[in-house]
Amino acid sequence: MRPTGYEPLNTLKPVGTDLWLIDGPALKFHGLPFSTRATVVRLANGDLWVHSPTLLTEGLKDELAALGPVRHLIAPNWLHYAHIGDWQAAFPRATAWAAPGVAARAAKKGLPLSFDRDLGAEADAPWAGEIDQMIVAGSKVHREAVFFHRGSETLILTDLIEAFETAKLPAWARPVIWLAGIDDSDGKMPPDMAVTFRDKEALADSVDRMIAWGPQRVILAHGRWYARDGVQELERAFRRVLRARRWDQAITDMKARERRGR
Repeated sequence: MRPTGYEPLNTLKPVGTDLWLIDGPALKFHGLPFSTRATVVRLANGDLWVHSPTLLTEGLKDELAALGPVRHLIAPNWLHYAHIGDWQAAFPRATAWAAPGVAARAAKKGLPLSFDRDLGAEADAPWAGEIDQMIVAGSKVHREAVFFHRGSETLILTDLIEAFETAKLPAWARPVIWLAGIDDSDGKMPPDMAVTFRDKEALADSVDRMIAWGPQRVILAHGRWYARDGVQELERAFRRVLRARRWDQAITDMKARERRGR
């Protein structure tokens, strides 16, 4: 197993209240080694909610068992399903949830998966009131479900922002990441995904909703995640799509101040 720079791998790493990360091994995507990361939330009833499951090992199963029963497996977008089948086999009582397009994509790649429930625009009953959710709008191709864990004030994303630490990558891969603009110096949405978001206003609405949640941290599936300044990182990463409405708001605020000063 090639080092990713996020060792130790396949083990629980505490992040916040009832919140853990699992850094998994790298997967090849477009020929590049993509580090992987799962997020585990323990719900108020003790059930475990697992976002974008990574490689499952016997040691990791033992660690999870010490936390509580695995009850929810989340495939958050059409690119994140590789290990769902293994987790379903290991935890047959868990409910597998899929974002739009996941099952069709897996079948197209020769991996027919069976999901129990679809992820919708609002939080589903098992975690309503603890984890907020939505399907990010603006693209007919990339329909990612994003989540906000209230207890730890953590936003959980998958591919909407990628922030690769190039020092952790093979030298040959670094220029590709730099050219794509998704290195850690300015992590953002990868360009091949960004072009699928034809409705920029709808995307901006979704980003503003994430900002309104007020996240203190933002967990990403690939690269460095943001342990603090979550709102500022969202404003930075999506500054281009937010620019017009931020400018309009600034003008509105200025005019309001002028009226008050008369």
